[in-house]
Order: sequence, then structure tokens, then C-alpha cells
Amino acid sequence: MSNTDTLFPGFEAYWIDTRAGNIFARSRGDGPPLVLLHGFPQTHVMWHGIASELASTHRVVVMDLRGYGWSAVPHSEGGENYSKRTMAQDVIEAMERLGHVRFALAGHDRGARVGYRLALDHPGRLAKLSLLDIIPTCEVWRGIKAGERPAAHWGFLSQPDPEPENSIKEQGPDVYFRGLMRKWAQAGDLRAFDARAMLAYREAWGNSNRIHAFCEDYRAGASLDRQHDEADLAAGRTIDCPVQVLWGSFYLTAGKETPLHVWRKTFAPNAAGQKIDSGHFVAEENPLATLTAMKTFLQD
Repeated sequence: MSNTDTLFPGFEAYWIDTRAGNIFARSRGDGPPLVLLHGFPQTHVMWHGIASELASTHRVVVMDLRGYGWSAVPHSEGGENYSKRTMAQDVIEAMERLGHVRFALAGHDRGARVGYRLALDHPGRLAKLSLLDIIPTCEVWRGIKAGERPAAHWGFLSQPDPEPENSIKEQGPDVYFRGLMRKWAQAGDLRAFDARAMLAYREAWGNSNRIHAFCEDYRAGASLDRQHDEADLAAGRTIDCPVQVLWGSFYLTAGKETPLHVWRKTFAPNAAGQKIDSGHFVAEENPLATLTAMKTFLQD
């Protein structure tokens, strides 16, 4: 399949037929099921530094979200097929096909947004939820609109089709996406990333259909996802399972409050968590600290 197989020794590969099309996943281990969801602009490969160790205590499933990696790319306009509500259904369907009705979930970035939406929409489905380096989507946009946070890539990628797509293609996908990763890494460069992982990311973001999917993901964030969050906040809904919040020393949408405080005042009043000495890509920049924190949480 690719040289990324060597990053996941002993993992079985699956192409799971869902309503979205084929969802790609790898799985290994015994014990309680745990699904790991990646962020933007990456794939399931981002978990390579900690997945094998987590598989010593859990049945680990690493999965490519729709539009990313090797998973299907459903057509979409205006974000309609990339809301986190819809993407969460993919995760449920794929996990059920693998025999897991209830499971723990850890997500980074966009994957974490899928995770907390799944938790809110499907109470009882998740045993535990670990959120890596995010705050709720509605809070990001509130800060942007209030001038407390820069719109940055959130504003750019959520512009109407085909403005961001064309801009990325004109400057070159590698230039744009590698530039973001350098900017978001604590060291300001790409040294933290395994060359095999970078190749997998580049293969995915070099595809024009996937570039459009990335933008649709962010268009959904600016519209549907934000609306769903605001409706749940107004209704006083909270996540019913234990929640862990981990964030890097350099936090992308940093405001006056820590991410943990933001989660406690919104959807996870009893959340626990800690800061990791890292940039945005905590599982790759500081895998040991991320793994230690996650294992403690998952095994409590």
C-alpha cells in the first residue's frame, strides 16, 4: 500500500464500506476499543508514534476521516457533506462494522471536533473522550468575530468555492500546507515529522478533490458545525462521558483562557487535562508526554 505500513507494525488494514464510501482504517490490539482520529492537514498516520503502545492495552483503530488520507471523498457544496455531525456518523458506522458499538475516542484538531460532536449527538456511545489541541468550534468563531483571535486559515479555507482552492493550487499545495505545518510546530520547522508520514500527507493534499474536501470541512465549521454547537449550548447540553483536554504550549486559537477552562464552561464541565510541551502537533512533536497523559486517562 505504501511505506507507511512500516509505521504501524502488526496493524491490519481495512477498507470499510459506509454510506460515505470506503473509509480506510488500521487496527491492532486487545482490550477496550479506542478509535484515533487525525487532524488537518494530515491523515491517520499522525498517530504512528503512539498507536502501537496504546494497542498494548486497547483494541486501537486509526481511521482516515472522509475527504482525508485514503478514505472516500464525497461531493459537497457549502460544507453540506462535511459537517462534524455527518463525519461522526461515518465513525459510528465504521466502528460498528468492526464490531465496536461503544468505544473510547481520541481526536486531534478536526478529528477532535468530530469526536465531541459524536459525544453530544450520541450520549452513551463513548466510554471516554480525549481532545487534543482544540476548543469548541463556536468558541473559535466567537473569538474571531470579536477580534480576539485571528481568522487565519479558518477564514481563508471557509471562503466560497473556488477561492481558497484556486489560491492553494496557484501557490502549490506543498508550499501552502508545509508552510502551515512549519508555522504551527513549536520549532518552526518540520523536523518533528517522520519522512514517511510527510510523504503520506503530501500524497493526500496533492489531490485537488481532497483540497476541496479540506475547504468543505472548514466551510462546515463556519456554518453547520457552529450552528450545532450554539444550539447545544443554548439547550445546556454537555458531554456525558469523562473528557480529557490536552493542548500544546503554542495554541493556535489561544485566548485569555486555557483550553481546559473553555471546555469546562461549555460542553465538558468536569473535564481534566494538561498542557503538553509542544506545538500544535502534540502526538508527533512530543509523543512520550502525549502517550503518558492519554494512557493515564484511558486506564483510570
